[in-house]
Amino acid sequence: MATTPYFVLSPNLIISVLGLIHGPDKTIPTPTKNWKDATVGVVIPAFNEEKNIVLCLDSLLDQTIKPKEIMLIDDGSSDNTIQVAQEFAQMRGVEITIIKRQHSIGKTPSLKIQSRVFDTDVEFILDADTYLESNNYIERMVEELFQAVGISSVCGMVQPTRDKDRQRWIEDKNIQEYFKKYGEKDFLLKQDWLHRKMRAISSIYRDVLYSFLQKFIYHGQMVWFGTITNPVGCAVAYRREYLKDLFATYEPILGDDLTNSEDIFIGFAMLNHGYRNVQITDVVARSQEPEAEFLPRQIYLWSSSFFQSCYYFPHLVLTPFKSFRKFFNKQRISKKEQKIINEKRKIKEPYRQVFGDERTEKYGRPMGWSIFTSLAEKILFPITLLLMIIFQMWDALLLTLVLEAFVSIGVLIYINKGKRWEYMLKGVLSTPVRYLSLLYDFVTFIRFLADILIFRDKRWRK
Repeated sequence: MATTPYFVLSPNLIISVLGLIHGPDKTIPTPTKNWKDATVGVVIPAFNEEKNIVLCLDSLLDQTIKPKEIMLIDDGSSDNTIQVAQEFAQMRGVEITIIKRQHSIGKTPSLKIQSRVFDTDVEFILDADTYLESNNYIERMVEELFQAVGISSVCGMVQPTRDKDRQRWIEDKNIQEYFKKYGEKDFLLKQDWLHRKMRAISSIYRDVLYSFLQKFIYHGQMVWFGTITNPVGCAVAYRREYLKDLFATYEPILGDDLTNSEDIFIGFAMLNHGYRNVQITDVVARSQEPEAEFLPRQIYLWSSSFFQSCYYFPHLVLTPFKSFRKFFNKQRISKKEQKIINEKRKIKEPYRQVFGDERTEKYGRPMGWSIFTSLAEKILFPITLLLMIIFQMWDALLLTLVLEAFVSIGVLIYINKGKRWEYMLKGVLSTPVRYLSLLYDFVTFIRFLADILIFRDKRWRK
């Protein structure tokens, strides 16, 4: 969630509105590969996921497309993650490969290794704390992934896991059968009052944030640019060859230290080459979110990774300043000549771009407009609010916050038909947390600058 809009009233909101007005590319694609022939390899990174791994596997094994291979990578867990996974897989009659590491090396090296080890067309990454609520989730990922050669990754809608969701999954017949065979296990999280309240706060806040981001911001970006900044990494399908080539390109330069969130770096790298990261909205995965007191840590990982990716891919960020060159280059080709060129193409796809990093260096990429505005928001918005506080501009501050809250709640009401009263209340309750997150975003930026300018420490890895 690299471009998470903690402050809703923003240029990105305007870009999404313009995208929805502009409408999608109407080109009918001619896929070069039948998606039904594609093979899928699944990677499940896990660290101390004893309470989640069975739920994750249960949703995976109920998918309409069966993976060719399932690889569970235990990154130095100290609990019974492996034992529980082995028992459940054996009960379901499914073979999974388990790699046990003595010490954690991070998620990024695991994805790199499997992109080289698998012989499948698709590398599907499923975090151990994520449940595929739609049983056709992988099928839809694969189907969309092979609609065009320019699509590098596909993810679905991601929503936070609520306590009632977990209770419902535990009551599934496969989980109950597992209990009968191997003994009752406690897959519920801590149930005391404090922990339940912390999870409730986190769930409401993330539900509002994800709803606005995915149903409005990402939706507008998909309509206009045909891509989002990066896939949501907890349940995402990559074209394995593209992922393999990406690691081959950047490993000699950066090793395994890409950024603090691997999916954001991968998303930027794919955009830089001219590929697209697609999100579809008809399938859902649920991710176990950290309790409220741990939210700053995840905000740091996401935001720092966004700044780090902007640092590594400056030509994407500078797209608005390169657009004039692209505009004048287009004028050299008449509309008639362009029509002839389009008609001669045997393979057609919407949002077609010229591939290659050198193209980005010269002209930028359409999605670079959204990246540029996101970077400006993350830096300028908290500075503006802080200056209002420092100079005691209370009237201006109050007016700004009231207007922003009014717009954000209005958008939530609009995009959540059938649940408008519920999301109006959630929008009100989550507003203070959003503003605190906005200020913490600025702290993350200062820390990023310190890494670059003072400590010169770029050991960024998840």
